[in-house]
Amino acid sequence: MKVILNDHVENLGDRGTLVEVKPGFARNYLIPQGLAYQATTANMSRFKQEQRRWEQHEEKEKGTAEELASRMTGIELHFLRRAGEGDALYGSVTSSDVADALTGKGFHVDRRRIVMDQHIKRLGTFQAELHLHREVRVPLTLHVDRQGEEGEA
Repeated sequence: MKVILNDHVENLGDRGTLVEVKPGFARNYLIPQGLAYQATTANMSRFKQEQRRWEQHEEKEKGTAEELASRMTGIELHFLRRAGEGDALYGSVTSSDVADALTGKGFHVDRRRIVMDQHIKRLGTFQAELHLHREVRVPLTLHVDRQGEEGEA
């Protein structure tokens, strides 16, 4: 089934691209989510009318993301966790923990925008990436240290 993408879809294409997908994927996901239109002449003209409005919205969103990224450049987060032998953590540091730490620093971000290779399960220094916009990404440095034994939180 041919569809016109109404938004960027990861691993499929950018807005305005005409792509061939399986009918079930189009009917059950892309079209109900508003991510695509069926490729008909009426929908092609509908898309062209909405194009200008989307471009203005996209530019505004990107500008906001770039401004936030400039304030977040070089940010380092520290986590204190209990650890056993071999520096293995009891539990892990997840994207939710990173989002909470960023909120504590005054940056409210969705945890789903934080990309980590995997949950952190050892002490050390790690890298993560915050995707504020499709084209704007901020590297984060995460330091996981051993929590003190007596009386420290």
